[in-house]
Amino acid sequence: MNLDIDWSRSLWPPLTTKAPGGWQPWLNRVERFLPGVLLAVATAVSLGFGGHDGRWWAATGALVAATALWLLGTVVLAPPRLREQPAFALLTFLGVLGLGSVLEVRDVTFVVFMIFAFLAAMRLRPTWLAFAGLAVTSLLINTLGNGGPVHALRENPGVWITIIIVQTAAIGGGGLLSAAVARQSEERRRMLDELAAAQAENEGLQRQLLSQAREAGVLDERQRLAQEIHDTLAQGFTGIITQLEAAELAKDEPAEWQRHLASATALARENLTAARRSVRALHPEPLDVATLPDALAGVAARWSERTRVPTAVTTTGEHRRLHQEIEATLLRVTQEALSNVDRHAAAHRVALTLSYMDGEVTLDVRDDGAGFTPGPGPGPGFGLPGMRRRVERLAGTLHVESEPGGGTAISAVLPAVPPPPEDPTSGTTNSAVPPAIPPPPEDAA
Repeated sequence: MNLDIDWSRSLWPPLTTKAPGGWQPWLNRVERFLPGVLLAVATAVSLGFGGHDGRWWAATGALVAATALWLLGTVVLAPPRLREQPAFALLTFLGVLGLGSVLEVRDVTFVVFMIFAFLAAMRLRPTWLAFAGLAVTSLLINTLGNGGPVHALRENPGVWITIIIVQTAAIGGGGLLSAAVARQSEERRRMLDELAAAQAENEGLQRQLLSQAREAGVLDERQRLAQEIHDTLAQGFTGIITQLEAAELAKDEPAEWQRHLASATALARENLTAARRSVRALHPEPLDVATLPDALAGVAARWSERTRVPTAVTTTGEHRRLHQEIEATLLRVTQEALSNVDRHAAAHRVALTLSYMDGEVTLDVRDDGAGFTPGPGPGPGFGLPGMRRRVERLAGTLHVESEPGGGTAISAVLPAVPPPPEDPTSGTTNSAVPPAIPPPPEDAA
């Protein structure tokens, strides 16, 4: 803890400090009402045990009333910012010290009230003035009941000076420590506020990035759909029409007519299958009914059952829901990576690992298959360009490690963006990003 003395500060936590723990408001309330309580206690004790006459109490009562009014104006009702002003703090201290000294001279019982003068002294600035105020308070509070400062210092100077030094150092040191703790608490609160603001800004930027990425992905999706319609459905319908026209020309030849009709039927079935596959690819259905780890496990299990290749799925870190585009992209990367293994790797085992970290989520797919030599380009025969585009448009990265005969490792790293908050009145989410329509796995080039 840094306890370097700033001589421009007081020895007590500022009234405007906002401590994270919430203790500062209570401390300020105690400080406002403590002098009145001490004055009332001292007055009650003096009434009960003083044995003074009415005349004495008339004068003393007037002093008590004046002191109470002084406390009301300078401590209880004065706003915190005014009390923090050095001149006002000095005025408050001098009034408390003067009135308290007169009361203690009249009855030593009022030493109870004089204790507040220490606290008033600790409000003084600069720090050297606060220590001077503590020393004067210590001198008066200890000697007024013993004949006064002059008499006490003349009789036993060593004893009283030692008491004053020790008391001033102890109270002042404790004040310095309290002020340092309050400053550190205020600085910690400020840093936490800045961190929370930065985190909120970062989340906003991430959502904006996802929105921009989706806008860019819409064009990619349109181009992909146009290309797929051209390459599958349009060509299929063209083939069907051609076969039906050929069948019309061959209607006098039953065998040839049957062959063209069967070809047209087969093409229609293939087109229907392609259309259904395209529709299914528009939305990651497994995520509708399962968490991302369960969805990945289900995809891997079905793939393993179809290919007879054992697949181990592992999840590390604490699972949490992520933005739907992040989860959809990880699912699509998994499907494409497994599809590549099936088509090209001739692997005997596959390991899939989903890792949740503080600000990132990582998907690793490793196989022990044939491998290849990664080059500067996308690599012929692998659907890596599509995976890389999906990941990079969400501010992620895709790493590929492979060598001939050494298998292949694909690692996708994406920001762990949380899902948008739900609207409590409607049960819907408030997000700048509309529901994602991620592109389906692309066939290898």
